[in-house]
Amino acid sequence: MSFTANRRLSFVDKVRAHIEILDPVTWISVFPYLAGGVMVSGAMLPTLHDYLLLFAVFLMFGPLGTGFSQSINDYYDLELDSVNEPTRPIPSGRLTKKEALWNSMVVFFLAFGLGVFLCFYIGGARGLIIFSSITAGLIVGYIYSAPPLKLKKNILTSAPVVGFYYGFITWFSANALFSEIRPEVYWLAGLNFFMAMALIILNDFKSTKGDKEGGLKSLTVMIGSKGTFLVSFIIIDLVFLVFAWLEYTWELYPLVFLMLGGLVLNIILQIKLYRNPEGGISIANTVVKEGFGNTIGKSDVVEHNAFLRFQVANNIIFLFNNLIAAGAIGMKYML
Repeated sequence: MSFTANRRLSFVDKVRAHIEILDPVTWISVFPYLAGGVMVSGAMLPTLHDYLLLFAVFLMFGPLGTGFSQSINDYYDLELDSVNEPTRPIPSGRLTKKEALWNSMVVFFLAFGLGVFLCFYIGGARGLIIFSSITAGLIVGYIYSAPPLKLKKNILTSAPVVGFYYGFITWFSANALFSEIRPEVYWLAGLNFFMAMALIILNDFKSTKGDKEGGLKSLTVMIGSKGTFLVSFIIIDLVFLVFAWLEYTWELYPLVFLMLGGLVLNIILQIKLYRNPEGGISIANTVVKEGFGNTIGKSDVVEHNAFLRFQVANNIIFLFNNLIAAGAIGMKYML
């Protein structure tokens, strides 16, 4: 689509394209980790002040921080997206590269500014933890997609970066909002680090064609889709098992059975996706198309939709257990 055609877009369509390039579905992924970090602290009060603090840290890591990483990724991945996902805002012509760059710059400085504010407002070591976390998140979000490092070119560097941002620093920052870092947070952040890694590894299978043409060393390019599934599923299932063991050592005995039951259900879903990568888990099809789809735009890549369906199902199981465990731990510190 030409720039002239691009300019014919209505104001609403243009705003929608700017939101879509920030990939709102990824914002949703951040919030449960932040909520878990807060719950583990056991120190948040049901006051407007504390709710505003929680909203501020979600805004920083979600729409702004995560949005920046998604926007800058689309900016540098125009050629790949033209093959893998031609309906994205830039390759479809709904946004120019210049507009996308301005988009990423605005959310970057807003996220950084909010980090500075929270650093001084919270103060001390806790404030520094929050500021350091968002600063590190923005840096890795940039070098993940931007040359010369472009960490996403190799799965050995790309997956840890995603795990670090989504599943690790979020727990510490949210915990630091209201209390000193609880010992259990180190374990929970580590488990969520590996879970996020596993999901980004699985995500690679939808982009095999474009990755090969772009010279990206994704796991799917190196070992194929079936091998990628197995690697991802093994990591996911090990995380479930370790989580169950931790709950046992923390004397959260009912949660052990809940976690193991979630593992069995997850394995059933994994088998469905392994056997049918394009169809995946059809039970979650309506959720993706009518729920997330109306917010983020629908992908023409059937494998992408299949991945989203699995992600919805897996996250519901895992994060449900996450939040219950975090709440139980937080109650211990409240006593």
